[in-house]
Amino acid sequence: MARPNDEVESLLREYADLLAITGGDAFKARAYERAARAIAGCHDDVSTLGARELKAIPGVGKSIADKIEEYFRDGRVAAFEEVRARIPAGVRQLIEIPTLGPKKAALLHDQLGISSVDELADAIKAERLRGLKGFGPKTEENILHGIDLMRQTGGRVLLDVAMNLAEEIVATLSAVTGCLRCTYAGSLRRYRETIGDVDILAAATDSAPIMAAFRNLDLVDEVIASGEKKTSIRTTKGLQVDLRVVPLEAWGAALQYFTGSQAHNVRTREIAVHAKLKLSEYGLFDVETGKLVVSETEEEVYRRLGLAWIPPTLREDRGEIDAAARDQLPGLVTERDLRGDLHTHTDLTDGVATLEDMLETAAQRGYAYYAVTDHAPNLVMQRMSDEKMLFQRARLRELDGKYGRMRLLHGTELNIDADGDVDWPPDFLEGFDVCVASVHSSFGQSRRDMTRRLVRACENPHVNIIGHPTTRLIGRRDPVDADLAEVFRACARTGTALEVNSLPDRLDLRDEHILWAKEFGVKFAINSDAHSTQNLHGISYGVGTAQRGWLTPDDVINTWPLTRLRKFLLKASPTP
Repeated sequence: MARPNDEVESLLREYADLLAITGGDAFKARAYERAARAIAGCHDDVSTLGARELKAIPGVGKSIADKIEEYFRDGRVAAFEEVRARIPAGVRQLIEIPTLGPKKAALLHDQLGISSVDELADAIKAERLRGLKGFGPKTEENILHGIDLMRQTGGRVLLDVAMNLAEEIVATLSAVTGCLRCTYAGSLRRYRETIGDVDILAAATDSAPIMAAFRNLDLVDEVIASGEKKTSIRTTKGLQVDLRVVPLEAWGAALQYFTGSQAHNVRTREIAVHAKLKLSEYGLFDVETGKLVVSETEEEVYRRLGLAWIPPTLREDRGEIDAAARDQLPGLVTERDLRGDLHTHTDLTDGVATLEDMLETAAQRGYAYYAVTDHAPNLVMQRMSDEKMLFQRARLRELDGKYGRMRLLHGTELNIDADGDVDWPPDFLEGFDVCVASVHSSFGQSRRDMTRRLVRACENPHVNIIGHPTTRLIGRRDPVDADLAEVFRACARTGTALEVNSLPDRLDLRDEHILWAKEFGVKFAINSDAHSTQNLHGISYGVGTAQRGWLTPDDVINTWPLTRLRKFLLKASPTP
């Protein structure tokens, strides 16, 4: 069942969209978006909070608090239903198309009666949009590309959505009498960036109680198939979940098999064949006698194949088999290795938690250092000023030393302008401990201009980290077009780190780019880009992505002791 906070977040975001579609107050729409982020980042179950506690959440005033209470009391919000009734559901879906905003969606509906994505695609192909103001050939091309992006994800969901669902199911099934082991497998265990369906594996002598508990979960919308060994359901959100129950003695072989990937499993089965063995989800067997060789643990299965145990995040047939055979697998970076977070936000700009709340949560994670990097002034919507930034710096200096051993760093997320310049002159930038620089605009520049833009940012002596380097938003915005090899060379030459951004809709750099950049000698920073206290814990998604890119602790600057990190942040002058 969806977390109450997630339900409210979805509701508030939808209302913000509805306001935008109907031409409502833009300020009000942004207020609902901010409240939605705050609710999502709230640790408390909002369904248990009263009006006073709700209004204590940043961005939640009396009106929104009243609506939240109404939702949990009545199961609906009258004001939302009233606006909803005026707009076809298909129009709301239109604004999910990358590049198509609410105003254009409303215009398409009002002028042409378009109320679905398919109708819009057909209208573009029939050139019915050509008479509308603001809809030229280039706009049509962009919309069609946006539709393709949206369709590419199909029924796939972001990593965090699948992970939250899987962890809830695993916790429930683990408590069933007779369940000996339970975990998730498949692409989720490998930390793929999007998930098509969720695989759950359980071990038990009798599968019936576990299968029954699975079928009766509150989140089940449809039981697709049900048997003794496998049951498949579709959740109320449309995601398929497959549960397999195996004997405990087959646990290791089953976990290896159902984790995949398919390409990795083909390689391991080939090794088994050459050794006159047969590998399946039930174990490793001698071909001639049919006798079981090993099956209880993954480590035993890999060892009998002549391989070191391979971390799930590496199982993509990208050289891990050969490395395991030579016992040369990297010691991958883990969440425990991280000593700090170098890209975070507060409610001074677009975060939803106070400075003190973010610091308290970071300290609870055991960090040795922590950087606050609110947005710089060229991102005008954040209304940053020199005075606000200096006041925050002074406050951080006051608080340094008051959160146990955690040292506080004052930073900023700069904007890389179209020509490669960043906010603030050099003398002001000198005062920061760390500067992240990111592209937030002009995403459609030519390959040459975008490459030059990013390289210039790397060459700035005050820029330490390039944030979310390709700017992609999974399923919503393509990566920028840049010569990444040139960017990676510039990073290695200038001592500029590349970020592995942990937000589930970014995961930027992606794993293939990390592997490529590492070949150039680039260093990386795994950051949360947190805008709420809850986002701070999402850094695990960045760690999983970094592992898929074969990163070790030495590759990641925020695993280093503070003295070594500070030396890196001084950034030696670029060499020719």
